[in-house]
Amino acid sequence: MSALKVLIVGETWITTSTHTKGFDSFITSSYGEGYSYLKTALEDGGAEVTVITNERAPIDFPDTVEKLAAYDVLVLSDIGANTLLLTPDTWKLARVAPNRLEVIRDYVMQGGGLVMVGGYLTFTGIDAKGFWKDTPVEPCLPVRLMATDDRSEQPQGISGTTVKADHPILAGVPEGWPAVLGYNRTTLAEGAELIATIGADHPFIAAADCGKGRSVVFTSDCSPHWCPEPFLAWEGYPVLWRNICAFAAGRS
Repeated sequence: MSALKVLIVGETWITTSTHTKGFDSFITSSYGEGYSYLKTALEDGGAEVTVITNERAPIDFPDTVEKLAAYDVLVLSDIGANTLLLTPDTWKLARVAPNRLEVIRDYVMQGGGLVMVGGYLTFTGIDAKGFWKDTPVEPCLPVRLMATDDRSEQPQGISGTTVKADHPILAGVPEGWPAVLGYNRTTLAEGAELIATIGADHPFIAAADCGKGRSVVFTSDCSPHWCPEPFLAWEGYPVLWRNICAFAAGRS
């Protein structure tokens, strides 16, 4: 069997800070990325992984199903819907461009695998700026999204609860979830599989068939800040993510 081809989109950010020291102030900026943990876990399992960062996604994200179909699985992690909707041609030049959320939907319906990972700009996100609710992508997901800020911040730590221990996504994953520091609140879609819950019976991991394809959600993070070091260092971390992507690709 050929290597699993995975496209990770998102998981980067630029931080600008203003330093004020009495009369004087100055500005610094820094670049951050959180995809390396997931990328390494998948590559160590034999997958071929391509990353499109948040700042490159408006330009580089595939604008046709044929281009997206070069990948077995699309992973969306901490990237808002606007980043894919508003290409430079549309935003700056007022030109018609493909709706890439419709491209994602059609890709899944035609057999592609979709994974959405939690964060401040996936699902509904902070101040509802993730903006995935009521998009063409939402019906493809195994969960339904809130209309308002859906974050559940858990600084004390909170662990998931397994519902379907015999599901292929949990094959070889050790029992006992390490704590995470937050998640996005959603509800299970009709006909979807609930694999693990978190908090007040919110989906933690869920999966669904969509047309000829599959989708999986993990409603917490794959990197800091919601995913702390003990979860990243957990022996189940790489196994879980390889299983999630394999299942989404229909290889389980």
